[in-house]
Amino acid sequence: MNEKKTILIVEDDKYIVNFMSMTLKDEGYGYYVAKSVKEAISLFYANRPDMILLDLGLPDGEGLEVVKNVRELSSTPIIVVSARQEEQEKIQALDAGADDYVTKPFYMGELMARIRVAMRKRERMAPESAQEMFRQDYLTVDYTKRSVLVDNEEIHLTPIEYKILTLLIANRGKVLTHNYILKEIWGYGEGVEAGTLRVFMATLRRKIEKNPAEPRFIVTEVGVGYRFKE
Repeated sequence: MNEKKTILIVEDDKYIVNFMSMTLKDEGYGYYVAKSVKEAISLFYANRPDMILLDLGLPDGEGLEVVKNVRELSSTPIIVVSARQEEQEKIQALDAGADDYVTKPFYMGELMARIRVAMRKRERMAPESAQEMFRQDYLTVDYTKRSVLVDNEEIHLTPIEYKILTLLIANRGKVLTHNYILKEIWGYGEGVEAGTLRVFMATLRRKIEKNPAEPRFIVTEVGVGYRFKE
C-alpha cells in the first residue's frame, strides 16, 4: 500500500542515510536523499515527496531553514531526526512546523511507526483541506493559502497555531481532550506537555477572538480539553 509514497531524507551522515533508505525500500517507500539545506529545498519542490525526514545540523545551515521554507506553501509531514536532545531545540523545531521529533540514536521500528502515524494524520486532514474555505462569523480560514482572517484582515499564525485551529475546526462541536490534541499535533513528540498546549491556546485566542475572556470560537472544557463552538 506504500508503493506510491515517497520520502525525502535530509541527512549528511552516509551511514544513517544507508540505514534509513534500506528500511524505507524494504517497507515499500520511494525516497530521495539530500545532504544540505539547499539540496533539500530543491529536491522538495522538484519532486513533492509525501514526507520529509530531517536532520537539523547540515553542512550549509540549519535544518529549521528547510522547515520554514516548506511550511510557507505546504503541510507535508516533517519528522526531525536529530542528536540534539535539549527541550528547547525540540520545541523550536515543533513550533517552526515540524510534526514530530526523534532523537538519535533511534530504533528504525519506532521511526517507521511515527512515519505511519504522520501519513495517516495527513490523510485524515485532507477532506477538510479540500473544502478550501471555512467561514464562521468574523473568522475565515483559507486552506489553499493557509491564511486566517479576522474581519477580513489577515493575521499571522505560527505553523503550530494554524494546525491547532484547523484541528479544532475539523472537529467543531466536539470536546477534544488535552491528550488528543497533543497526539494529533505533535504525534509522539517528546518534551511537549499540557502546559505548552495552554500557552499555544492562549496565544491563539488573543489572535482570533475579539474578547479572549469571553471566547466566541475556542472554549475551555475545564479539566478536559477544548471545543470549537458551532
